[in-house]
Amino acid sequence: MFDYINGKLIEKTPTYAVIEAAGVGYFLNISLSTFSQIGSAEQCKLYTHLAIREDAHTLYGFHSRAERETFRMLINVSGVGASTARMILSSLTANEIADAVINNQVGTLKAVKGIGEKTAQRIIIDLKGKFDRDSVSPELFAGLHNTTRNEALTALTLLGFPKNLAEKALDKVQKSQDSELSVEELIKQTLKVI
Repeated sequence: MFDYINGKLIEKTPTYAVIEAAGVGYFLNISLSTFSQIGSAEQCKLYTHLAIREDAHTLYGFHSRAERETFRMLINVSGVGASTARMILSSLTANEIADAVINNQVGTLKAVKGIGEKTAQRIIIDLKGKFDRDSVSPELFAGLHNTTRNEALTALTLLGFPKNLAEKALDKVQKSQDSELSVEELIKQTLKVI
């Protein structure tokens, strides 16, 4: 129904955001990943998913199309509802979920609170083949199998930066660059962002 909502950020917590657009305040459930990516911006654009149940209409907001696509794939897995999908996206990025599915990493999914071995295996089985480059947004694969990025990430974590902070900074630098950077340049640019 709605593809995205772009407007003034009125309120933001780790679980929801309120965006005012055209005089209407939209209450959107968000993941921790989206919460951190929104930052302190006054203007905010979130991609949306509307879940309609008999007793409620719930709007979910995502910072990127890739995160929304991953959410939609997760809620189609038997036993994974919207709350569980949001919990997974709060613990893992869309790239990490795709990587876990592609490489059969049950342990990565089990590390998420509330996900057991059977659910993790079901997610991998049900989503196997759905994370291909033709059917999913290209931004989902921006960080996968990029050896320059992986080397830079390893270096940054060895320098003492938390992995999730380093990944977000690397993503920001790579999106802003037109050409491929060397590992050294990528690290230097990322250190300026962190």
